[in-house]
Amino acid sequence: MRSKIEMIKQRMTSELSCSAHNIDHVMRVYNLCKLIADTEGNVEMDVLEPAALLHDIARVKESNDNSGETDHAVLGAEMAGEILNELAYPPDLIEKIKHCILTHRYRTNNEPKTIEAKILFDADKLDVIGSVGIARTYMLAGQFDQRIMASSSALYEKENIVDNGRIKNLSKHSPYMEYEYKFKNIPDKLYTQKGKQMGKERLTFMDSFFLRLKEEVNGTL
Repeated sequence: MRSKIEMIKQRMTSELSCSAHNIDHVMRVYNLCKLIADTEGNVEMDVLEPAALLHDIARVKESNDNSGETDHAVLGAEMAGEILNELAYPPDLIEKIKHCILTHRYRTNNEPKTIEAKILFDADKLDVIGSVGIARTYMLAGQFDQRIMASSSALYEKENIVDNGRIKNLSKHSPYMEYEYKFKNIPDKLYTQKGKQMGKERLTFMDSFFLRLKEEVNGTL
């Protein structure tokens, strides 16, 4: 099984080129999954480890689609299934791994049902808040020519966010919008006790950053 994990890492690396969703992000999520799993019982690591490594396998394809129709969780589950089938994974494990990938997105109606899926969800969300989250958000801001700070409007929400929560034109988005829409709500959305604890700690740091950023941008500090 370890040799298969190494093969999965190679396949994952070949698919990822986005700066904020690269191998560094995947390995942080992978390590967070193992950390959280140590605090939970009856976790199938043969499900969790491949799911963590493959969860963003379709992320670049989503980022390159300005129609907003590509959902990297849905497409990623299918791509992962093909890879795992090639590596002769048992069908029951493939389905469990696909469920984890399908349900790892924040903006989705697909809810994680298994402990492995819940751990992956939490680990992936933890990597978008705190100091790492700030760094990643501004990596994306540079990649998509976003402003340092911009607030949303009703027109923005109507024209740039589709039904599946996907942002169509990322150049019209901003780190502060992402904080308002997503980041500050994350700890309440997490499933595991360890994830909730870490989420609150990371968000406290992020809150202070965006508060100060707003004051500096407005010239009040």
